[in-house]
Amino acid sequence: MTALIPRPRMQLAPGAVHVPGWLGVEQQRELVAACRGWASGPVPIRHTRLPRGGVMSVQTVCIGWHWQPYRYTRTAGDVNGSRVAPFPEWLAELGRRALVEAYEDPAAGVGYAPDTALINFYDGRATMGMHQDKDERSGAPVVSLSIGDTCVFRFGNTENRNRPYTDVELASGDLFVFGGPSRFAYHGVPRVLPGTGDPATGLASGRLNLTMRVTGLPG
Repeated sequence: MTALIPRPRMQLAPGAVHVPGWLGVEQQRELVAACRGWASGPVPIRHTRLPRGGVMSVQTVCIGWHWQPYRYTRTAGDVNGSRVAPFPEWLAELGRRALVEAYEDPAAGVGYAPDTALINFYDGRATMGMHQDKDERSGAPVVSLSIGDTCVFRFGNTENRNRPYTDVELASGDLFVFGGPSRFAYHGVPRVLPGTGDPATGLASGRLNLTMRVTGLPG
């Protein structure tokens, strides 16, 4: 839903920038449609099983590279053995535009070539514990796009899962970028706020979060 009071852009830490409402409703609809296609295969969306036997409450589908704790592969040996869908150039271009917007620098997207995206779907009960995105061999920024229900996003420090951290609400259409000194900051989603999304995006309930990354892996 459109905020009655405009939300200002915010730098939470050096290299970590929140840009509210960056994606318009039509762009969100297009992303929802793309995510639905990826969710159906060739490697379908699933609840990821952790090495110690736990199961993540979010559902995840990957493109470009397949992520499973805690490595990337081209094929999904933990799901069905298939090769994941390719990472499209139009999405890479969106990532470059996101960096330009977040860092307010026309050169910020030069050379940025994301080659994987993790798409997480949160229902009203799903959460994500504090973690680092550290399985990549590249320090290039992570570009995060939110669609659907608003969530509380917890952005922390680079040393541990504890304070100091900052909680910020990410609403539908919001952009969040973290790179530079904040690239390996701990972050998580302690809760989703059900019923806060706009069905006009094509998502009737729940939250989609798409994060683009550069793996730094060959081929």
